[in-house]
Amino acid sequence: MWSVTTVNVNGIRAAHRRGGLTWLAEHPTTVLCLQEVRATHEQVHATLADSPLAHWQVAHVPAPELGRAGVAILTEQPPLAARTSVRQPLIDGQGRWVEVDVDSPFGVVTVVSVYVHSGEAETPRQEEKYRFLAGMDARLRTLHRRAQRTGGHVVVCGDLNIAHREVDLKNWRANRASAGFLPQERAWLDTWFERSWVDLGRRLGGPGPGPYTWWSWRGRGFDTDGGWRIDYVLATPGLAAHAQRIEIGRAASYAERWSDHAAVTAYFA
Repeated sequence: MWSVTTVNVNGIRAAHRRGGLTWLAEHPTTVLCLQEVRATHEQVHATLADSPLAHWQVAHVPAPELGRAGVAILTEQPPLAARTSVRQPLIDGQGRWVEVDVDSPFGVVTVVSVYVHSGEAETPRQEEKYRFLAGMDARLRTLHRRAQRTGGHVVVCGDLNIAHREVDLKNWRANRASAGFLPQERAWLDTWFERSWVDLGRRLGGPGPGPYTWWSWRGRGFDTDGGWRIDYVLATPGLAAHAQRIEIGRAASYAERWSDHAAVTAYFA
């Protein structure tokens, strides 16, 4: 089956030390989208060279600040095209957006790896998040129009740092005023879904609550499944029609975690 996996690795070098890259290699996928890579090009390639993913092709966009953000897409075969800049000033140059075009059994698929700002309510960080979401909205419009014109497909994968509905986080009542669950953030997801982007995590993951994809390192949130569903696979309708199942790579125990996020894999046939 053709598949795409997305995961916030919480630093690719730290993830590798904890066994994350080995875990990913042992759970095969066609396309692998990474967020919060937190490394230079040289560090990414050196880390991968020391891992079971050494032979994979890499499209990587680092953040301008060392040790922050960064996104990448890995493919076993060279992509048809890779775009590290999409001429959208609100998202370019931040280490938060990268695209590749790949061949698939369904035709050409544009794959996006995106890492949206975490934000912080009523601070400049939240305004920065809203600006990025506006830029993301503009790029999604462009990708959607192009897919309709060419008959291609798009899948947008990543850590959006937004829980869409109450079923997408366990402690929603306590987080109504928190970044990640603010009405203005959630409205962007409403807009995209109304435009026919399909949330495969919800479509294939059941009505909820959950399945969650992020749990804090602190406290007992992981043990009690006090998580958030903030990692998404969004697909254009034609590709979504081929989606068969979604899998959440939740660790068996706290001690076996290699990131504070779980990998999300969507399978298509």
